[in-house]
Amino acid sequence: MSSTGGLAERALRTVVVTGASGGIGSVTALRLAARGWDVIGTVRSQEKADRLVGVAAAQGCAVRTVVLDVADPVSCQEAMGRVEEMSGGGAWAVVNNAGVPQAGALQDVSDEQARHLLEVNLLGAMRLCRLALPGMVRRGEGRIVNISSGLGRVPWPMGGWYSASKHALSALTHCLRVEVAHAGVRVSLVEPGAFATAMLDRAVIDLDETRRGAAAGYERSRTLFASVNRRVPGPEPVARTVARVLSARRPSPRYTVGLDARLLVPLHGMTPLWLTDRVKHAVTGLPRTSATAGTAQVRAGQETV
Repeated sequence: MSSTGGLAERALRTVVVTGASGGIGSVTALRLAARGWDVIGTVRSQEKADRLVGVAAAQGCAVRTVVLDVADPVSCQEAMGRVEEMSGGGAWAVVNNAGVPQAGALQDVSDEQARHLLEVNLLGAMRLCRLALPGMVRRGEGRIVNISSGLGRVPWPMGGWYSASKHALSALTHCLRVEVAHAGVRVSLVEPGAFATAMLDRAVIDLDETRRGAAAGYERSRTLFASVNRRVPGPEPVARTVARVLSARRPSPRYTVGLDARLLVPLHGMTPLWLTDRVKHAVTGLPRTSATAGTAQVRAGQETV
């Protein structure tokens, strides 16, 4: 496939985009469809499916839909079976975009909430990879694009479970890329920074629902999430990046999208932990603990285990 790809060639290749009812998923599904791909967007209800189809039609393109709950193994099995029927053999590409934030202090997030987040952000994504791979292997080609986050490499307090799920998704994506390369399947990771979507709105709601009394960090984090969502651009750059991955003859293993992510990810990796801790305390309003203060005191000679 050339770097641009012909419309006829794209139309023969089905791309599944999960979480296509809004945010990054919706913009990505619509962008790919407008450029000639055969797009199947997964949504959680028929109402959302009808809305997506209507938006696509108004923009002069077509998106097909499948109702899917990525946290439900049975729903995943049934939906990917339907995709196989609709595409005549299975998707050529899967874009795992569906995700939830589950913001809140780690001591306040319940097992049930954590399990749901991991089912959606991690297990569901890899489950869909596993279900899509047999068809890709039979054809000797395919693409998998997993949407992670810059927070997968910059762990952020009050969003620890989200960071953990995206960090794990990154690790599994890199392993999968090596494991399936011989079969002609190309696997890439896309790490967006902050973009204006319903995800940050949902994170604010999470904070309100998870908060226990006057717990520290919640009010400042709530203000931060709401402020960021008002100031950052829409998710179109992520959609453009996904289109690049699908059109490239040799896609890169990782794409970091957004000025904030391109700056913060390498900066966080180069900065001593005592300093990143201080920044995170200051931004979130969390009080510094004695353990953190001790870390600062021994910064000149960190112990290596």
